[in-house]
Amino acid sequence: MAGLTSSTIGRKYAMALSAMFLLIFLILHLTTNLLSVLNKDAFNTASDFMGYNPFVQFLMQPILGFAVIFHFVMGFVLEIKNNKARPVKYESNNPSMNSSWMSRNMIISGAVVLAFLALHLYDFWLHEINYKYVEGISPDAERFWPELHEKFADLWRVALYVISFVLLGLHLAHGFQSSFQSVGARHPKYTPVIKAVGKWYSILIPAGFIFIAIFHFITQ
Repeated sequence: MAGLTSSTIGRKYAMALSAMFLLIFLILHLTTNLLSVLNKDAFNTASDFMGYNPFVQFLMQPILGFAVIFHFVMGFVLEIKNNKARPVKYESNNPSMNSSWMSRNMIISGAVVLAFLALHLYDFWLHEINYKYVEGISPDAERFWPELHEKFADLWRVALYVISFVLLGLHLAHGFQSSFQSVGARHPKYTPVIKAVGKWYSILIPAGFIFIAIFHFITQ
C-alpha cells in the first residue's frame, strides 16, 4: 500500500482500484434495495441475511468502509497535489474546450456525495448499531421493509436523496471511465466499450436508487 501511494501514478492506480470495488458494491446495493419495490418478504430476507451474517458484518463491511474512506482521501490528496503542481493558471487556458465540467469538478461532486453518505449512515447504519449493539433488541426479520419505507415519508428527505443521486451520476459519468484508464485500459478497441458501459452505468444506477426513494414516498 505504501508503494502504491508514494507516487502520483501509484495514488491514481490505488484510487482506481478502490473505485472499481465501489462500482461493484453499488450494483449489489441497488439489487438488494430493488427487492423492497418488488417483494417485501424477499427484501426482509436479504436484509436480515446481510444484517446478521458474520462474514458480511465483520469482514466485508469494514473493507467497504475502508474503501470509501480511502477513495475520498485519495481524491482530495490528488486534487491538492494537482493544484500545487500548477500554482499559476495560464492566461490562455480554456478549460471548457479541453475537458468536461464534470472532469474538472470531481472534487465538488465527490464532496457532495460524501456529505450524502453521512446522511445515509445516520439514517441506516447508526440505526442498526443502536438496534443490535446498544439497545440489544432481539432480531426481527420482518422489521427491515417498514423501517426503509418510513425513512421516505418526508418530501425533504426524498429531495435530498434525489439530488445526491443525480450528483453521484455525474461523478460516475467521469469516474467510471477514468478508473479504467488509470489501470491502463486505453486500448482503442476497448475504450468505446468502456465509455458506453460507463455512460449507461452512470444513468441506470442513480436512476434505480431515485426510483426506490420516490416509490416509497408515493406509496406511504
